[in-house]
Amino acid sequence: MNSRTATAGKSVVVTGIGVVAPNGVGADAFWKATQSGVSVLDRVTRQGCEHLPLRVAGEVRGFEPGSLVEDRFLVQTDRFSHYALAAADLALEHARLGRADYEDDPYAVGVVTAAGSGGGEFGQRELQRLWGRGPRFVGPYQSIAWFYAASTGQVSIRRGFKGPCGVVASDEAGGLDAFAHAARQIRRGSRAMLVGATEAPLAPYSMVCQLGYPGLSTREEPERAYRPFTSKACGFAPAEGGAMFVVEEAAAAAARGATVRAVLAGHAATFTGPGRWEESAEGLAHAIRGALAEAGVAPEEVDVVFADALGTPEADAAEVRAIHDALGAHGARVAVTAPKTGTGRAYCAAGTLDVAAAVMALEHGVVPPTPNVFEVCHDLDVVTGGARVAPVRTALVLSRGLMGSNAAVVLRKGPESPV
Repeated sequence: MNSRTATAGKSVVVTGIGVVAPNGVGADAFWKATQSGVSVLDRVTRQGCEHLPLRVAGEVRGFEPGSLVEDRFLVQTDRFSHYALAAADLALEHARLGRADYEDDPYAVGVVTAAGSGGGEFGQRELQRLWGRGPRFVGPYQSIAWFYAASTGQVSIRRGFKGPCGVVASDEAGGLDAFAHAARQIRRGSRAMLVGATEAPLAPYSMVCQLGYPGLSTREEPERAYRPFTSKACGFAPAEGGAMFVVEEAAAAAARGATVRAVLAGHAATFTGPGRWEESAEGLAHAIRGALAEAGVAPEEVDVVFADALGTPEADAAEVRAIHDALGAHGARVAVTAPKTGTGRAYCAAGTLDVAAAVMALEHGVVPPTPNVFEVCHDLDVVTGGARVAPVRTALVLSRGLMGSNAAVVLRKGPESPV
């Protein structure tokens, strides 16, 4: 989005949500678990990971890709694309957007995703075949399945979307930045965009790569592994899964009778460099102010903040400063939540899962709690224990990357929201 043109341009709305998450598959299952504050963090069970120091993560359990995606696509893709293909179907179904809605112009619909780790599980398997058995045993899809652009390509091919497609590579904040990319395409004439992010970082090779992150939690107790904003903060537990969304131009959505779940009102992003949490406070605050300006929202109008919640003392303190700097006195009063403490931090997909939760918080007038967090040691009104029923018309979603990207998205309650 561009802050100079957003208010004068076309309104962009969310009409469909598809979720594949550790706490549920499908928007309804995800929201039920998120609203109730269920924590599904548990010991890592993936084969080949038993000896690694990363003990706790958010695994997607009970997901059967073969029941949702055709075999010919499954064999070409990694687990992270399986999640994206399934989530895209769920989002389209949720939006009631079918082929009949775009068969007159397949160029009117595009796809944009964000990804950080790519297809590590697929890539590891094929490289093991290369070194263990020789090049003849490496499958032809190794050249594409590991690539972070695979999900965008496969979703667009499978669904026949020929509109603008892209992949955002901007660190973990890319999950939010993808929405800006999608909104920009809609303002340039696209009728609808599928947008989101999914990750599958829980394979041996991928997990070894993550061990270099100083913020990674290696605690063995699931209930203690990820506790941001507390004196016990010890890093984050990673997760897999993600979410895909249908976003449309508001008039086009109205013309086909779609339900508007939320308005995608504002976005801004900054970059402050890897590990520079002191500088990230200023960068994140700048992104928040930019997103609010684009949305035409005053700080005191924000009803809930979905925090990035990295879970290290330095990073948490920087985020608190950013919230206070950008929102002023309202920063100490506004409800703050981080549902990801119950599911894990899914890298690029963490922001998209927060957007899914934020949209449903707007719909239902409920702020979900922050699992496993009890005694907050910062001047924030963190929602803990149980969900909080409250009028929710504006949500602010925050994301930071380990390499220095910062992003903020403002969502507003849709005029046709069910609640």
